[in-house]
Amino acid sequence: ISDTDQWKALQAHVGAIHKTHLRDLMADADRCKAMTAEFEGIYLDYSRQQATTETIDKLFKLAEAAKLKEKIEKMFNGDKINSTENRSVLHVALRAPRDAVINSDGVNVVPEVWAVIDKIKQFSETFRSGSWVGATGKPLTNVVSVGIGGSFLGPLFVHTALQTDPEAAESAKGRQLRFLANVDPVDVARSIKDLDPETTLVVIVSKTFTTAETMLNARTIKEWIVSSLGPQAVSKHMIAVSTNLKLVKEFGIDPNNAFGFWDWVGGRYSVCSAVGVLPLSLQYGFPIVQKFLEGASSIDNHFRTSSFEKNLPVLLGLLSVWNVSFLGYPARAILPYSQALEKLAPHIQQLSMESNGKGVSIDGVRLPYEAGEIDFGEPGTNGQHSFYQLIHQGRVIPCDFIGVIKSQQPVYLKGETVSNHDELMSNFFAQPDALAYGKTPEQLRSENVSENLIPHKTFQGNRPSLSFLLSSLSAYEIGQLLAIYEHRIAVQGFIWGINSFDQWGVELGKSLASQVRKQLHASRMEGKPVEGFNPSSASLLARY
Repeated sequence: ISDTDQWKALQAHVGAIHKTHLRDLMADADRCKAMTAEFEGIYLDYSRQQATTETIDKLFKLAEAAKLKEKIEKMFNGDKINSTENRSVLHVALRAPRDAVINSDGVNVVPEVWAVIDKIKQFSETFRSGSWVGATGKPLTNVVSVGIGGSFLGPLFVHTALQTDPEAAESAKGRQLRFLANVDPVDVARSIKDLDPETTLVVIVSKTFTTAETMLNARTIKEWIVSSLGPQAVSKHMIAVSTNLKLVKEFGIDPNNAFGFWDWVGGRYSVCSAVGVLPLSLQYGFPIVQKFLEGASSIDNHFRTSSFEKNLPVLLGLLSVWNVSFLGYPARAILPYSQALEKLAPHIQQLSMESNGKGVSIDGVRLPYEAGEIDFGEPGTNGQHSFYQLIHQGRVIPCDFIGVIKSQQPVYLKGETVSNHDELMSNFFAQPDALAYGKTPEQLRSENVSENLIPHKTFQGNRPSLSFLLSSLSAYEIGQLLAIYEHRIAVQGFIWGINSFDQWGVELGKSLASQVRKQLHASRMEGKPVEGFNPSSASLLARY
């Protein structure tokens, strides 16, 4: 893509942008109005990006050169766009309406998806009604979901966001959902602290039922159940999200209580499959989770059918490419002014960095430009008291500000100037302007700031951000937000010409760990010395 005239036109355009300042760009009311988009109550304002309407036009031309429209269609049509693993990429099918037609290998996968959804709906109703009982005849009210990476970060984000939604909280009364991901035994201890095996159901999430960390955790939790309730309790207290029914059965789980998903679902894109839908339905009931799926589906449709000028994921993806590859800003801060979204940034970290953290094109050619983005974030206003200092006066880091009009848990105290939510949102509106405008030495002098402090109190400004304003934060909007980021990340990958749907970078460490595992066993069980490692690793292992 960097050989195209459209890419070169953007490179040539950077100089013109460097001559501008957001202070001046923001004075243009027509520009500010043009750099907004809205879909179903989600309002995007990207006028604080270091860009003009000309920049946006040039980015649309780049999208055309990269055949973006065609690539989006290929994804929705089930073409095997994950070429290194020869797979379709169809997380959109997981939330498609029942009558939709989405093919993979010439077969409509939507009926298969709905077969699993219907099974989850039925199982969750049986479970929540108290008809499903444990080994001692008690109903189960606690769920521990065991999985790592995509089997954990996405569902945890949705769970955390739903916990304080009034409708979802009402449905979850008297229940607990916990996640066990890390193979660190401390995580096991935390996830079962104060839980009674008698009233606990464990969901093991592993497509192959061979993921090393997940299966060790599964065996550890199984031991916790068996030591308390006996071996026959496993089938009553453990279920699975997996496609390997043979290993599920060998583990002691009834294969009828295994919920499948497909090769065309990548782990980090699997929150709308049984991976997320099962534990979330057990906690909140399927009707809440259905709203979440419908929200994601509404964005899928918007992404596929809207013109680029109005298309939220396309606009966001193109702006990220502009910031990373042309302006040279490698990071992005995700700053939701909503505590309910505290697990959004960790999920997007994986979604973005595992998808687009690639050094070669989809054809295996080393990239001549930077791709991928370093993602991090924290809810406001916590982040303001943490890392905003660097964003204001240190490095330039483009920011995503996410605000919600209606709080999940409003508080109005008598005698206060504003409500608690308005206090939070005052910061949401102020911070992007502080970053864009900054504060000049002249302004400081007019405030009689002493000369020696002026350099320290000067803010350069001209720091890009964009703002999302959501009408509320219910299950539907949470689904929309998830899908916006999923598709935005795909757009970036489509422009960069990389495969956003494989993750070979996670393999090498895993294979080296198995060599270490053998050494640890030999040293501990047979007293063997540490051999076959470099001097640094050998001395670290010996010390351990």
